Amino acid sequence: MKCMVDLCVIPIGQGVSVADEIAQCQRILARFDIDTKLHAYGTTLHGEWDEVFAAVKACHQELHEAGVTRLSSTLKVGTRTDKEQTFADKKQAVIDRLSKD
Repeated sequence: MKCMVDLCVIPIGQGVSVADEIAQCQRILARFDIDTKLHAYGTTLHGEWDEVFAAVKACHQELHEAGVTRLSSTLKVGTRTDKEQTFADKKQAVIDRLSKD
């Protein structure tokens, strides 16, 4: 089953900037057979359910192994069975509706 997940990983107690840890997550995610799109407050992942959630798990495991003691992540998960939909498809659907205004 394909899914789309919005992931926000928050290292706790690492200081004000978490850019280093987020960059490491991006490196980890790149190793998986999923599509990713980084945005200001997280990363959207798209792919097969097991591969997406293996990538999320790897982010936690590898950040902990790198010395990050505490992580908090939020996930929003979407699935659909009627058609396959990409990031661009979802965005275009809204743009199409706005163009009618």
